[in-house]
Amino acid sequence: MSQRNSPTLKKNVQTEETKDDELSKLAIYERRRIICDLVAEQGRVTVEELADRFSVSTVSIRSDLKALDQDGTILRIRGGAVVRREDEDLPLSVKQNLRHAEKVRIAALAASLIQDGETVILDSGTTTAEIAKQIRGLKMTSINVITNALNVASILAGCAHVTLIMLGGVLRPNSFSLSGPQAEQALEKLYADRLFLGGDSLDPELGLMTPYMLEAQLNAKMIEISRQVVVVADSSKLMRRNLSVIARADRIHMLISDTEAQPATVEALRTRGVDVRLV
Repeated sequence: MSQRNSPTLKKNVQTEETKDDELSKLAIYERRRIICDLVAEQGRVTVEELADRFSVSTVSIRSDLKALDQDGTILRIRGGAVVRREDEDLPLSVKQNLRHAEKVRIAALAASLIQDGETVILDSGTTTAEIAKQIRGLKMTSINVITNALNVASILAGCAHVTLIMLGGVLRPNSFSLSGPQAEQALEKLYADRLFLGGDSLDPELGLMTPYMLEAQLNAKMIEISRQVVVVADSSKLMRRNLSVIARADRIHMLISDTEAQPATVEALRTRGVDVRLV
């Protein structure tokens, strides 16, 4: 038997490959640990500075940030990462860069549901703002858009085929959203064909949730006057829980999310009658 084909040589090669693989995993683990420490210390890091620090590709760093974001350790944003604080009301300037590609895909599918002549409600949020951008490009004669969001209104202001109805209320500065009794009263005599709702959390057992009680009450009122309720939420919002329940899952007709949504969560929502669409 030649030395090349000997069982001992093959075993030694396999052992060395196993050691190399273990060392590689250890290096990745250590790099990610340091990244977490840097984010905690600095509050924000960029892909480029991390790639330079560790002498690895930006592709590797993006993979690290994606894994850490999915673990809930940090919050991935466009070009880097920031500290994750579940109770923090992040400004729109930060939120609009989180999972931006997923939000654009979600918005495109949501906008495709809108028919000429319909009345739709766009809740506040960065995903609904992306829907507003899609609406600007729709080839339609006329649609009515009701919104409680200043950023959504600014996108649609001056759009020839959109009749814009703004709700009043108390402004939450970080989100540019209006809520409270004035907003709820403004909905009393209105009707919508479709509501596009972006909740902060969606749990199959508890339902759609938000940390903001006034907005939860307004969202519940929006659901009451809408023929179809469409929740637009990227996969990071699924299986999270929050302070105020907006509605149980069985009040939601459709969820549009991205393909990173956990299959078990998707199945649990479908069992409750939700039409789940992943893009």
